[in-house]
Amino acid sequence: MFLLQLLNFFFRAPQTEERSKFEPPLIQRGDLLEVPRTLFTHFGIYLGDDRVAHLIPDFLPVITKNQSAISKMVTNIRLLLGVVAKVASVRVDSVKDFAYGSEILVNHMDRVCNQPPLDGDEVARRAEKLLGSVTYSLLWYNCEHYVMYCRYGMAVSYQTYQFCTAVRKVVCSRTSAYLSALGGFAVMLYLGCVTPLVLLPTLLVSFTIWMAA
Repeated sequence: MFLLQLLNFFFRAPQTEERSKFEPPLIQRGDLLEVPRTLFTHFGIYLGDDRVAHLIPDFLPVITKNQSAISKMVTNIRLLLGVVAKVASVRVDSVKDFAYGSEILVNHMDRVCNQPPLDGDEVARRAEKLLGSVTYSLLWYNCEHYVMYCRYGMAVSYQTYQFCTAVRKVVCSRTSAYLSALGGFAVMLYLGCVTPLVLLPTLLVSFTIWMAA
């Protein structure tokens, strides 16, 4: 859905460009940072001194204990494999590694969340306290849940909510009810008989989807 953006202006005033791209001038300890990364938006908490705490899936710790390799920037392949394996950790990276070549938004969630943010030092302390391995779930505990808890005191994910809403519109629709009923009757026609083992699930599933639509 989202493509990684390439860095611009590699050779012209590199120090100035790098600072403006990866470290906004007003960034402060406890700020919530977000960047587009592959299929979703990635979130982190700025700790100060060019350090960002963020929850990120990573498959590499499953296959090696080499801390030098693990501590390197998490690539998209490592990240996506970590999502599938449900392996993640809250780690600290530089602002540049966290951004992974994308523009950074600072405290954009303040406009979305009705809950006022906590004090910056408290946000950073919460972020630091949770460093280490965590049980990862794409829907129930991801990087957005982590930063929302740190900054606002509630572990929620708007990305998850939007995804579940979209799935519900597709699954819990009259069209899905019709298709499930037709599929069940097609199976019965193929078998050449009407059996309770096929008829009852067909009616139950179709009725449940119909009532939820």
